[in-house]
Amino acid sequence: MPVSPADLDGADRLSAFRDRFVIDDDLVAYLDGNSLGRLPKATQERLAAFVREEWGGRLIRGWSESWVDLPVAVGDELGAALLGAASGQTVIADSTSVNLYKLLHAAAGVRPGRDEIVIDVTNFPTDRYLVESVASARGMTVRWLEPDLVENVTPDVLATALGERTAVVVLSHVDYRSGTLLDLPGLTDAVHAAGGVVVWDLCHSAGVVPIALDAAAVDFAVGCTYKYVNAGPGAPAFAYVAARHLADARQPIAGWWSAADLFAMSDTYETSPTIRRMLSGTPSVSGILAVQEGVRLIAEAGVDAIRAKSEALTAYAIELLDAAGLEIVTPREPGLRGSHVTVRHAEAREVAAGMIERGVVPDFREPDLIRLGLSPLSTSYAEVAAGVAVLVDCAAR
Repeated sequence: MPVSPADLDGADRLSAFRDRFVIDDDLVAYLDGNSLGRLPKATQERLAAFVREEWGGRLIRGWSESWVDLPVAVGDELGAALLGAASGQTVIADSTSVNLYKLLHAAAGVRPGRDEIVIDVTNFPTDRYLVESVASARGMTVRWLEPDLVENVTPDVLATALGERTAVVVLSHVDYRSGTLLDLPGLTDAVHAAGGVVVWDLCHSAGVVPIALDAAAVDFAVGCTYKYVNAGPGAPAFAYVAARHLADARQPIAGWWSAADLFAMSDTYETSPTIRRMLSGTPSVSGILAVQEGVRLIAEAGVDAIRAKSEALTAYAIELLDAAGLEIVTPREPGLRGSHVTVRHAEAREVAAGMIERGVVPDFREPDLIRLGLSPLSTSYAEVAAGVAVLVDCAAR
């Protein structure tokens, strides 16, 4: 007899964390945590206190008292808890797109004399658009990988584009459509063997998959915080630059926050020797505080425990979907997938719309994919069972 979702929730070591999020009672199931995570209650309290006491009470004095250091201080917290990164290499700033733009220029700059950027055609649109933009601006050529949607970028696929002209390779740790988890250490080694550097997009893995950037000798990495870090819509992103590249990393948006002396207001620009060189303009203090609360929640639970529940939740969803005969385009092997499961259906748009009408929020992706994003700290087994039941019914109509 199959184990009931109630029994699974009862045995779940992380089940208590769900109570620490704002849960909308009007929803049957929220299965889009890989696009926008739920609101932690601690963030509500932290931001209310910030508005009342820091912004309202301290005004401009807040900058000298603590705000100036937040991009790096919280970057260090995020790096330690989520990325396996030692201090001084991670900063919270801007959006994923802006940070990726900066990192692409910096990465190309540390490999002078090489003129190719490698990226796959299945990568997220922003990544592809920015690679084309930076390549055009720097007189470089884009080499396109064409991997299978589910198998994705393997060492053999990557090898077809690597060579003596390879400067930068851009890869997403988890594919945004299929949920395939790439071999970060192995692919990084392959890029280095060819003499290039790698920029990893961690948007769909940060906070839900154990990551060890330093141990894998990753060069650059970027990611958002509004998915599994639960920092809210439009929350600032993070950028990682390996310490060995800091002295040579040059980014194109040289704002005053990246200057060696922030308040010197010098007539000439001198770049900060630290990770602050990746900053540009005045940071969003409230946004960074929301990131900090999300990071601390993940650190308390532990990424390894989160990963274990992620594998169990996705396996449970796959079991239910298989029983209904639906087509799944996510790897069956737990170690090869992130924390979302994707279903292919000829009428995916209509099915997703029908689910939403019935109180289940999935994510539709053109042309025929429905993603079920399962966020381990806030998603229950009962929620997965209820959501999949509605999906199955809508798909059968």
